[in-house]
Amino acid sequence: MSDPNLPIVSPEVPDFEDFRDADAAVERLNELYRTASKFLCNAFSQAAEGGIPSARARAFYPEIRLTTTSHEVGDSRLSFGHVAGPGTYSTTVTRPDLFASYLKQQIALVMENHDVPVRIGPSTTPMPVHFAVANDASVTVPQSGVMEYSLRDYFDVPDLSTTHDEIVNGYGFAHTDGAQALAPFLAQRVDYSLARLAHYTATAPDHFQNHVLFTNYQFYVDEFEAFARSVIEDPDSAYTSFVGPNNQEITTADGEITTPDRLPQMPTYHLKRADRGGITLVNIGVGPSNAKTATDHIAVLRPHAWLMVGHCAGLRNSQRLGDYVLAHAYLREDHVLDDDLPIWVPIPALAEIQIALEQAVAEVTALEGFELKRIMRTGTVATIDNRNWELRDQSGPVQRLSQSRAIALDMECATIAANGFRFRVPYGTLLCVSDKPLHGELKLPGMASDFYHTQVTNHLLIGIRAMEALNKMPLARIHSRKLRSFEETAFL
Repeated sequence: MSDPNLPIVSPEVPDFEDFRDADAAVERLNELYRTASKFLCNAFSQAAEGGIPSARARAFYPEIRLTTTSHEVGDSRLSFGHVAGPGTYSTTVTRPDLFASYLKQQIALVMENHDVPVRIGPSTTPMPVHFAVANDASVTVPQSGVMEYSLRDYFDVPDLSTTHDEIVNGYGFAHTDGAQALAPFLAQRVDYSLARLAHYTATAPDHFQNHVLFTNYQFYVDEFEAFARSVIEDPDSAYTSFVGPNNQEITTADGEITTPDRLPQMPTYHLKRADRGGITLVNIGVGPSNAKTATDHIAVLRPHAWLMVGHCAGLRNSQRLGDYVLAHAYLREDHVLDDDLPIWVPIPALAEIQIALEQAVAEVTALEGFELKRIMRTGTVATIDNRNWELRDQSGPVQRLSQSRAIALDMECATIAANGFRFRVPYGTLLCVSDKPLHGELKLPGMASDFYHTQVTNHLLIGIRAMEALNKMPLARIHSRKLRSFEETAFL
């Protein structure tokens, strides 16, 4: 048991200070974070080499605070960048180097809209040593059981009670000092997800781009890599490099990426741009649990949009294998988000995303207007958690599918859309019909037509073109006010 009389040592850091310049505010956040992280890493290294520590090492996350006494709202066209009313708002921050552009934008907006400074200083939330050490490759971590003492007796460890999602779930969160939430995620929640991302995807969070494609089929990974190799050397392309699992990065078309002996649970690939405006592709595999896990953690990176491009079962006899399905609504029978986002919450279609996807289909297929209906249906997509639903008594599921007017069924897209709604990340879905179980067309070898193969090849390109169109839009247009509740955090 930890000795309550053990002295506590902490690094010396600047006290709270007002800032009216976003760049200077973020630089102070960086200074505070670097000092705290380095202190913990040094203390950990000394403890690993020198036996039982004589004191408890503790450092704190940096914090942003803002106080306003006015109900005045700046630019009401924006869904973010302003607080709900008078009061004090705060958030803890981690990895300000990774989130520098985001922080500068959000801080600048709240200062402009409320004409008040932000205060930057150390928070009262201890930084877990695990997260500090994880970001410093120079620290040698001994194997579990080697150290003579329990780590948590001398260092702060992750506290699950502060990594909850009360803020994004809208449960009326307030800090212990009475301040309201300034940002959707607190520092420990972000650090927790950054660590999980590295584990599940085998790529560092630093590589993730602002536009994320999710898929449930390996073929799309192959197509994505082929596309990436074709554009990274193009002098007219803004893409600079391509990253695969284990952070293998290439900048030329003939660069080598070796497939790991053991792929991670969710292999992830990044087509990068210098401004992070590139595209990340995540192969989440099959099932709503994986879809929730991926989006739970990618959400902390505050992507500008995420889309699902995968396979589905067509539910209408008029559909062909290879037809596209643009989801306008979702029937949620995935169950993995019921505790966080009740089933009665509607998940609206977002106009900007829908238009970008439909225009991308028209561009890639050279069809438009009424002719698009030959290859694409719009309507409700059902997401379920039972892959073999058709093997059971079909009367219940089929009746519900018919009553909902569903045109397709999968196991991921409603989960991704619902978590996008929950986390205020713009979302959309374009699926490709790969079988029609209600009409005797199953996924069997040799049944795929040339039309199907062409459509699948085009599908990934459609997703890329849609993301490129969204990248050209102002952020304020993509982030719809449909995603914001009555009292929202000022930070996106």
